[in-house]
Amino acid sequence: MKKILTIALAALATLSASAEGYQVNTLSARQVAMGHTGVAQKLGAESMYFNPAALSFSNKTLDLSAGVTGIISTAGATINNKYYETDNKVSTPLYVHAAFKVYDNLQAGVSFYTPYGSNINWSKNWAGAVLNQSVKLSTYVVQPTLSYRILKNLSVGVGLCIAWGSVDLNKALVNPKSLDMLINATQMPVPTFGEISPASVNLKGTAEVAVGYNVGIMWDINEHFTLGLSARSEMQMKVKTGDATVEYANEIAEQLLQDKIGVINSANFKAEMPMPMTTTIGVCYKPNKRWKFAFDAQMTKWNAYENLDIEFLSEQLNPFNQHIEKNYKNAWAFRVGAQYALTDRMDLRAGFNYDMTPVDNNFYNPETPGMDKISPSLGFSFRPYSRLSIDVACAYVYGLSEDNASCNYDDFIYKNYPQFGQPATQTIKGKYTVHAWTPSIGVSYSF
Repeated sequence: MKKILTIALAALATLSASAEGYQVNTLSARQVAMGHTGVAQKLGAESMYFNPAALSFSNKTLDLSAGVTGIISTAGATINNKYYETDNKVSTPLYVHAAFKVYDNLQAGVSFYTPYGSNINWSKNWAGAVLNQSVKLSTYVVQPTLSYRILKNLSVGVGLCIAWGSVDLNKALVNPKSLDMLINATQMPVPTFGEISPASVNLKGTAEVAVGYNVGIMWDINEHFTLGLSARSEMQMKVKTGDATVEYANEIAEQLLQDKIGVINSANFKAEMPMPMTTTIGVCYKPNKRWKFAFDAQMTKWNAYENLDIEFLSEQLNPFNQHIEKNYKNAWAFRVGAQYALTDRMDLRAGFNYDMTPVDNNFYNPETPGMDKISPSLGFSFRPYSRLSIDVACAYVYGLSEDNASCNYDDFIYKNYPQFGQPATQTIKGKYTVHAWTPSIGVSYSF
């Protein structure tokens, strides 16, 4: 039973799967088109996410912006020379920003956005089902913001980040090949399972509200160059009561395994994991009134995610408390973008994003297929009249495939039946790929 619980609990790492595979860089349709640059640009209400200091450079009395993105993603895995592909639903992260003038040099506002969130569905019976079958992760942030322009060319800003989220994960508990070996060795009068996962667990958890900050500074060096720096604090997402439910493939599986794993149905847990700190520095260059170029470099402190600690709420299950190593490393993302004012009513944009993975190749779990990614993007804005802007963008995300990625898991059958002569800890190795389309549309209005 202990090893079965270990397998189930390892899946809970997905509660903090806000790694680059789940980090949503679609929080402005205009900036999606420019490679999601923004820390050194004056974006009005949308600056509250990228750099709150930039908001006070706005001369608008009221600035409203909202948008939604469709993330159409596909991940693939080649394991034992067989290719598997996900069947993912479309994710739709969104954002709403509203800002208003308090004084000429002071702006305030509030934002709502989804910085992390996606879903992945490998199916119940693929070769890596003991690592992950499917996951749906959602996080939400409300950010009230103040921005103050100290000098004509220098400003500061701060936002209070109030975050919460949830996860819904499924994974197999027993490898069907191992169970088939047991059935054949003991000559049980039941059919074998083949590739069908005998039993799976559903894990659900809701994180309580966490509080952090988003601060920034912006400096207009001259009429052509602007520098920006922003930092978003780490936030600890705490799940105080999570629930686990077991599903069996059929009655035979239930008869064979219920005595061993049925206890999971009554197990509640608590866990804590970080949303890591990010620091972004950028420069914006405007050679003339029509052209704008931007470069951002962002460092995410993923080394805060060294392990996942899980504790049961029942004292009798304390021996099953877990300490799971993840060993993420800090990772950089580099972004470039350009904008050209074709007319007074239309702007054209293009960008490119290179996102480095924090995932350790020896702790590689397909619930978030971590790999370096590149992402070209295009878009435009059209203003039917001066106060209203319709923004359209699309980015293509391509993962630089990860070869020989491995992840260990505890095999329940081999652990409890050592006579098979197989190691209790097994390893799944594979080659993983990922790509996605992210069409985005936004509308902004100001006066």
